[in-house]
Amino acid sequence: MAVLIDPPSWPGHGRMWSHLVSDVSYDELHAFATRIGAPRRGFDRDHYDVPSDLYARAVRAGAEEVGSKELLRRLTAAGLRRRKVPAARASAGRGRAARGSASG
Repeated sequence: MAVLIDPPSWPGHGRMWSHLVSDVSYDELHAFATRIGAPRRGFDRDHYDVPSDLYARAVRAGAEEVGSKELLRRLTAAGLRRRKVPAARASAGRGRAARGSASG
């Protein structure tokens, strides 16, 4: 099992957050998140946002503590990194797709 977690150093919604990833598969990540009680709504493209109160539970369950840079490096090396598409690029792509389907 290769589930990784970085320190809870990301502020949001009045809490501190960690990132939980797998460098093996999304299936492994989802199963692990379920085991520690992380809700599915915490999944964001390639990671779970995990509140600081779940950090110790994740580590006890076997998540490897790593720094944020190491977490990103390993996620990318595994080919599991899913980057956010910039809003302008995403909307331009939808416009082209819509025009292409209407004219084709």
